[in-house]
Amino acid sequence: METWSDVAEIQPMVCKVITNSIKKNRISHAYLLQGARGTGKEDIAVLIAKVLFCKNKTGADPCLTCTDCKRIDSRNHPDVHWIEPDGQSIKIEQIKNLQKEFTYSGLESDQKVYMIKGADTLTANAANRILKFLEEPSKKTTAIMMTENSQAILPTIRSRCQIIDLQPLNPEHFQQRLVDSGLNETTARLMSALTNNLDEALEWSQDEWFAVARKVVVQLVEAFTDNSNDVYLFIHNHWLPTFKERKQLEQGIDLLLLAFKDILYYHLDHVESLTFFQQGERLERLGMYFSQGKLTSTLHDLLDAKRKLKQNVHPTLVMEQLTLQIER
Repeated sequence: METWSDVAEIQPMVCKVITNSIKKNRISHAYLLQGARGTGKEDIAVLIAKVLFCKNKTGADPCLTCTDCKRIDSRNHPDVHWIEPDGQSIKIEQIKNLQKEFTYSGLESDQKVYMIKGADTLTANAANRILKFLEEPSKKTTAIMMTENSQAILPTIRSRCQIIDLQPLNPEHFQQRLVDSGLNETTARLMSALTNNLDEALEWSQDEWFAVARKVVVQLVEAFTDNSNDVYLFIHNHWLPTFKERKQLEQGIDLLLLAFKDILYYHLDHVESLTFFQQGERLERLGMYFSQGKLTSTLHDLLDAKRKLKQNVHPTLVMEQLTLQIER
């Protein structure tokens, strides 16, 4: 999304609120953009920054072609500072460095903007440092924070921000965008179940690793029906070598969730909701093996495994425990 017209297509209320503020010259000193992945948080944050720096804007719209707009796009603007999680969290050292930068005047104007992605990952000390920024706002300083989980942010920080709620994307609308971008309907349905981010979905659809990962997930689900101990060998010989990084393993569990949901949909005769499997002999065979009760407990086990990964439990241990639970 490069313009407010683009934003209006998927976040009409957000577009109206922010553009009205811009036209009335009432841009907030701090925004908290909250919403699921792919709902446009970063694009909206960038647009706000462009409005603040662009010298050729028309109404609420930046020109998109000037030096300021282009440098904001490339993250090279000297007065727009980005903070992102370093590993699992945003650490106090990052905020100290930001504060040091803000002791200097703007290099090209008095305006300064800082963007914080994953604001819910701020450590307690880092959050308290940011709070001091917000308690004593400079007239020419704008904070734009982004989060998928606003409840994890200090209430004192939330109370000092204008909160912008981004609505979940319409799945059918997103699927159509994927089809219009060249994906077939089956792939578009799967990708829309995994992400709301168009670029991410298109990248995954062309990624050779993703194709291999999808095949490994099918093989693991079928391994559970073999009534043998080979599933443990499969985990160590195939699953873990494929899903090496924690982010990849989370994606693998997401695919497993979709696969087992599809088997449950088969039981419930909701074949129109299938996203991972296609209707056919394989799905019928899996439906005969897994009962509705077993599928329900397996979905809970998968969600628990995903939670453990986010708590930094060792991936091998997570998968071994999950395998034991599903085999019970």
